[in-house]
Amino acid sequence: MDLIEKESGEELFHAQAHIWNHIFSFVNSYSLGCAVQLGIPDIVHNHHQPITLSELVMKLAIPKTRTACLFRLMRLLVHSGFFATREVCKYQEEEEGYVLTPSSRILLKDNSKSLSPFVRAMLDPILVTPWNFLGAWFHGDGLNAFETAHGRNVWEYAGEDNEFNKFFNEAMASDARLVMSVVVNECKVVFEGLKSLIDVGGGTGTVAKTIAETFPSLKCIVFDLPHVVATLEGNGNLKYIAGDMFESIPSVDAVLLKSILHDWNDEQCIKILKGSKEAISRGDMEGNSGKVIIIDMVVEDKKVDHKSTETQLFCDILMMTVNNGKERTEKEWEKLFLESGFSHYKITPLLGLRSLIEVYP
Repeated sequence: MDLIEKESGEELFHAQAHIWNHIFSFVNSYSLGCAVQLGIPDIVHNHHQPITLSELVMKLAIPKTRTACLFRLMRLLVHSGFFATREVCKYQEEEEGYVLTPSSRILLKDNSKSLSPFVRAMLDPILVTPWNFLGAWFHGDGLNAFETAHGRNVWEYAGEDNEFNKFFNEAMASDARLVMSVVVNECKVVFEGLKSLIDVGGGTGTVAKTIAETFPSLKCIVFDLPHVVATLEGNGNLKYIAGDMFESIPSVDAVLLKSILHDWNDEQCIKILKGSKEAISRGDMEGNSGKVIIIDMVVEDKKVDHKSTETQLFCDILMMTVNNGKERTEKEWEKLFLESGFSHYKITPLLGLRSLIEVYP
């Protein structure tokens, strides 16, 4: 007997709805991307009161024939929690107006913690195309689906395509600004007693700048590939150094690895961690114990809710698809630390999806 025949109508339709929901989940992503592209969060914010559909059409300068379509887009975005509605009185009649939510407030362009660059980058065709090659990659020889799709890895692509390199770095910087605004306020003790710190793979220096400004006596270094830091200049207690983290890391009291290790496989991570251990050992001139500071995900952390765990698992598959990395559980992190020669570590789950991990020799 066909197994499906044993299912009730209710069970079949529930299963169908579950499948459809996952098939069409990309609609949420691209609808959000459309809102960011059109600048809807900023228009709603700058209106200073709930904005009606007709007012939004006017501010967007789109044809009035698109009004019904815009309503449908906003209806989904309201359902998804990116906007909310409030009653407003227009011409003695009650209408619904749109207002921001916490999620859309961090999409505002003038917000120092804006994630708009991250949204645009993650939905760019360059990073979306590899998902269409994921099945082929499982049967192929490439390191990941990005390489299968583009014929080169993501770092090579960034080194050869200035436009991609620019918007990718802007995306990483937007994420860094949000995370570091919390770190320097709620995790200050992590940086106490340090005289020097190197941000490995620090991109354009957003993380290091925040630390340098918060701790003026701490010498901060941004360490990244030549094409990333070639045109960047430091000042005061911040400087840029070009190099390769797989070859050698300059001597310091502390090595910072924000969203770096999840890009690489275990063997590569161990090489980075061993290099970090050597750097803090060489930098230890006064007998003080240096450390490695990691900001990354700890998958299935007990303090993370179901929805956040799902997002962590999404990110894990993203790492598998775009490069050769993974998101890790605490046991997987511990294995890396021990195999790299470290003795102990401390995890502080203060950063939503991510945690701050201090690793000691």
